[in-house]
Amino acid sequence: MTQHRDPAIRVTAMPADTNAYGDIFGGWLLSVMDSAAGLTAARRAKGRAVTVAMDGMVFHQPVKVGDEVSVYTEIERVGRTSMIIGVEAWRRERTGEQAMKVTEAKFTFVAIDDNGHPRPVDG
Repeated sequence: MTQHRDPAIRVTAMPADTNAYGDIFGGWLLSVMDSAAGLTAARRAKGRAVTVAMDGMVFHQPVKVGDEVSVYTEIERVGRTSMIIGVEAWRRERTGEQAMKVTEAKFTFVAIDDNGHPRPVDG
């Protein structure tokens, strides 16, 4: 996955998103990544899609207050009702130019109908 394309989501880490040590909560970052993957899944499924799984994440470095966090997504596989979306989160200090990868994960989404039942991604 390359960060030379537009991110699915770009946000600034804020003080309310920190733990007692001043680092951004991993759960906040996971939520932003899930939202980015959800946007990509809904666009591909042309409708509702829900998260059903996420592989383990490894944090390479902390995110600090004021960092710009860019989340990139790429559809890696599409099945009949599900899809796997690769997600990478990158951070850039607010006044800097160099971006550094923070973490990555694979999210599995299932396309659903109005009643919450699985439906074909391409249907």
